[in-house]
Amino acid sequence: MEVLKTVAVIAAAYLIGSFNTAILYTRSVLKCDVREQGSKNAGATNVARVFGPKAGALTLVGDFLKTALSMLIGHLLMGREGVLVAAMACTVGHCWPVYYGFKGGKGVAVGAAVALLLYPRAFGVMLTTFLLMFILTHKVSVCSLTGALMFPISLVIFGVHDTLTLVCAVFVMVVVWFMHRANLKRLRAGTEPEFAFGGKKEQKDADGKADQEGES
Repeated sequence: MEVLKTVAVIAAAYLIGSFNTAILYTRSVLKCDVREQGSKNAGATNVARVFGPKAGALTLVGDFLKTALSMLIGHLLMGREGVLVAAMACTVGHCWPVYYGFKGGKGVAVGAAVALLLYPRAFGVMLTTFLLMFILTHKVSVCSLTGALMFPISLVIFGVHDTLTLVCAVFVMVVVWFMHRANLKRLRAGTEPEFAFGGKKEQKDADGKADQEGES
């Protein structure tokens, strides 16, 4: 029975996570496909870059809600363990969505939602780190990478010893770093651009380079 519940949680969370808010929003409301705009990435950062902060914020809200729904289902079926399993499955669905050829976002928004719902203090550390790095670098990829890194680190600092919780945090961090592997190469080469919200200059720069920033 536990195995069946686990499979059900993984399947439900993955399928829910596969609903890509960026694609759904830009197609239904903005009448275009975000995958054909800016960096071509189906994430909130690219939506914000091309269409402005309001569109980016709405995309983030959608990503948060699907993560919360996935974790709620996990809780109803399996309790705390189900919440953590659902969090990881939703992250996978967001990054590799079955509905869109397994090409989705980079896990940052879902990872942030997981942290907020699991341990708000850890989310606070991640958000502070994200904002500080943005002030220092103006590179969303750097902010995303350092913010994700602080998820498991902050849990350890706050004295969280639950093995599955730590596994979940490390899993989210690893996925985010893996999805940013192209950004890491550009950072090493010194070619990673700075971020700016939608506008003519930003649109022109973004259209000329695919996958430039750390998308969520």
